Amino acid sequence: MKRVLAANITKMMKYIDIGANLTDPMYQGIYNGSAKHEPDLAHVLQRGWTGGLDKIIVTVGTLTDCEPTFDILKNDDRLYATVGCHPTRCGEFVSDPEGYLGSLCRHIENNRERVVAIGECGLDYDRLQFCAKDIQRMYFERQLELAGKYALPLFLHCRAAHDDFTEILHRNLDNLPRRGVVHTFDGTLEAAEALIADGFYIGINGCSLKTEQNLAVAAQIPDEWIMLETDSPWCEIRPSHAGARHVKSKYPTVKKKEKWEPSSLIAGRCEPVMISQVLEVLAGIKGKPVAELADQYYKNTLNMFFPKECA
Repeated sequence: MKRVLAANITKMMKYIDIGANLTDPMYQGIYNGSAKHEPDLAHVLQRGWTGGLDKIIVTVGTLTDCEPTFDILKNDDRLYATVGCHPTRCGEFVSDPEGYLGSLCRHIENNRERVVAIGECGLDYDRLQFCAKDIQRMYFERQLELAGKYALPLFLHCRAAHDDFTEILHRNLDNLPRRGVVHTFDGTLEAAEALIADGFYIGINGCSLKTEQNLAVAAQIPDEWIMLETDSPWCEIRPSHAGARHVKSKYPTVKKKEKWEPSSLIAGRCEPVMISQVLEVLAGIKGKPVAELADQYYKNTLNMFFPKECA
């Protein structure tokens, strides 16, 4: 009887994945430039819907991501998108800043009902070999202008840059009416509290739950400020991660070169359906029921990205 009841509760839970990189070549069966199996994005999405996903926000990280992203969105009205430029790609602005921004604007305006955030944008000081700090800061701030112009929240990225990141956000708060979420958060509790104080949500995925220190921080973030994500095909919860001991749902996988079929999950490739595992880890470290947290995180995400559904 208890098992049946648990299964029914699981079926009632709904998720929104706030960050999935569905244009990644892995979902076309391509790994490091080599085709290993047939394109299987349709099967990946179907697994997600069957697993309780209600919506997925597809992450755009550069102008060239836009067209393939909106091609994917045409096929399913449960898919939405961000529009922006990842900090490691901000060098793309340099040759024609106004032209690049104008192109981002056109994609937003041409897909106004499906674009729910500006991003992925922010600062990444871990990978300065791709883009220098001054360029990142300049074009992060220019993208904040788009959030104000279109009254959209932000989908934010911060790596090893907390002080500059929060200073830029704080200085622009008056022009950011809908704030946003810092995705793949793996910082300190103090960093999370500073962001929350300015009205920003905290996005949690497998990379946020790798270490015991990560778990200690995530356990203390207030539930009303958390959103769930996978950052797929990246950021799966691996057996070596501290959070893995709290995972209940298992997804058997195959190697990409062997025994692939449409129902296969690929070893080392995260999928949106795995969002259930992120929830399970949070429930485990917080000592709370998964259904209670699922409901809270779902409401948080609706409030930020789909406010019309909360009216």
